[in-house]
Amino acid sequence: MTNSAEGGTKKRRWVGRLAVVLFAYLVLAYFLVPLLWIHHEHEAGLASLPMLTRTSDDIPADPLNVGIVGNDEDIVRAMSAAGWFAADAVTLRSSFEIVGSVVLDRPYHNAPVSPLYYLGKKEQYAFEKPAGRSADRRHHVRFWKALEKGDDGRPVWLGSATFDRSVGLSHDTGQVTHHIDADIDSERDLLMTNLREARVVSNFFQISGIGPTMFGRNGGGDPYYTDGEIHIAVLVPGAANGPANPPTIPPPALIALKDAIWHGIAPQADSKP
Repeated sequence: MTNSAEGGTKKRRWVGRLAVVLFAYLVLAYFLVPLLWIHHEHEAGLASLPMLTRTSDDIPADPLNVGIVGNDEDIVRAMSAAGWFAADAVTLRSSFEIVGSVVLDRPYHNAPVSPLYYLGKKEQYAFEKPAGRSADRRHHVRFWKALEKGDDGRPVWLGSATFDRSVGLSHDTGQVTHHIDADIDSERDLLMTNLREARVVSNFFQISGIGPTMFGRNGGGDPYYTDGEIHIAVLVPGAANGPANPPTIPPPALIALKDAIWHGIAPQADSKP
């Protein structure tokens, strides 16, 4: 009886210890660590906003990964200076033109992009940069006004930059659509580099987006992965004559460590053809 009682006591102790460890893991993994990744110190007004766009059917779509601080005129001038073209509106004519571009392999630098929604609104601006002759391969970005006035008194725009690698059928709806490349951080970095080289930026900083994501899926069912950060360019008013090497305000030390670890892991998720 004594041995049986001692065995039962030990078993209860192990179960109790296991429960404590499990509870500690849940608190750490799902509450404390995510909180440590959240930072909006340079634009506090963005802290309560969602960081994911949605399709017209309310399906979760592309995550936000870029941002711009500036007026409407600044955005248009800056993107043009950076070598990006404003996308045409989706009309019957532009839809026929993009089909002709893909089928006949001819240029269409202002090809329309399918609408996405953020905070219940369609993108206010969409820009693209060709990556070949036709519109089947292109860099593109959509922007939404997230704040009427940010910390410096100008509007803050959040955007989603992705690379269209091919045209095909949606994995979810079966509709004809572009398929994006999985490495959306590269597209974010390309846009920031283009703006830097155009000398239209006074400084850069970053805030938290959706957080580190290894196996994300957008509204078309395409996979993506990201460190979950949003890089933001503060435009020079008038979008001209900025510094050749605008400073980047560093993120908190813990965020920088997370990013360094992530970019050591992320190449393993690369699914480029």
